[in-house]
Amino acid sequence: MSTTKKNEAKLDTHNLMSMEEVETLIKTTCKAIWDDPKAAKTVPPLLMHSSPGVGKSSIVRQCAEDLGIGFVDVRLAEMESVDIRGLPSVDDKKGEMRWNAPDFWPRDPNSKGIIFMDELTSCPKDCQVAAYEIILDRKIGEFYKVPDGWYIVAAGNKTTDRAVAMTMSSALANRFMHVEIEADPDQWVKWAQMNDVHPSVTGYIQYRPMNLFSMEHENLERGWPSPRSWHRVSEMCKLYGNNESLLRKIVYGLVGAPKGVEFMEFYKLNRQFDNVLDMMYGKIPVRIPDANDGKYALCSSLIYILWRAKDEEDEKKRITGFFKIISEMTPDFSAMSMLGAMNGRSKAESTDAAKKLFHHPSYKAWSAKYGTALRKRIAL
Repeated sequence: MSTTKKNEAKLDTHNLMSMEEVETLIKTTCKAIWDDPKAAKTVPPLLMHSSPGVGKSSIVRQCAEDLGIGFVDVRLAEMESVDIRGLPSVDDKKGEMRWNAPDFWPRDPNSKGIIFMDELTSCPKDCQVAAYEIILDRKIGEFYKVPDGWYIVAAGNKTTDRAVAMTMSSALANRFMHVEIEADPDQWVKWAQMNDVHPSVTGYIQYRPMNLFSMEHENLERGWPSPRSWHRVSEMCKLYGNNESLLRKIVYGLVGAPKGVEFMEFYKLNRQFDNVLDMMYGKIPVRIPDANDGKYALCSSLIYILWRAKDEEDEKKRITGFFKIISEMTPDFSAMSMLGAMNGRSKAESTDAAKKLFHHPSYKAWSAKYGTALRKRIAL
């Protein structure tokens, strides 16, 4: 490999960020421009590069929801330059032409939010040129100005991934702070556990993390594995879980046949733990599978069921049963179950979930036995 190619490879990964880091970056920057409106003109807009289906748009929308601010989603690949800049009109009284900015641009000078320019690398050159002024000067001519409380974020697919993507001009590229994003199985599982993703999907990705995202040897003109498609598999599992024959075809259509075959075998295994609640209640004996795929299936079912109690008394029974079951697991799976349970059902509930586990009478004995394994997993 030549020196140039080696350097290019380094440049492709030196600014690699996880979704959590991107979330921190966006939220911190938003708060900075709110504290000092002048910063809106000096803080660089963000451009996220990744393969399709990784979840770029989802993380930006989630940031806006968490912060309780406005969100404008501009799909540039579906627009023409006039859609961004607006249309001219003539003032009959003055005989002058004026420009009319599109109604989706925020107007309230005191408002706060995120302008998300999605598919920037997929739009035609004239559309990119039309976006220059908004990105660089935060305005369109002299007739529209982006309120200071709004942060500009953009996203685009990589030209190497056979997605609809075009090279960006150096003039536009130099306006942005660029970060690379890759699908991270651990981060995705954590997100999935807090966003009601079906336990068979979270368990499968923990068991086969390399299958969260895969474009190699896949038919990219049909379904293939990505965080987006696995989330859709989860939704279909909830809708068609009782019709395995139809679900199988749906899964193949979402992630392709190779990964779909694997997943459906895991799904059938996961269905064997539909009685895990009875195990928690002590109605049936605790049974820990011997094979790793069975252990992943049991752990994902435990975590999913734990925080779905009908009332406080039921929740206490489930937590007691949870400790009883994970106390019979090997340290690695026991720690994995505890870490997943600490996430709760949502980000807002994670702190309370952890407190309930730490304050439970069984925690002290569990920690003495498995605390080292938990600390190692947290460190990783």
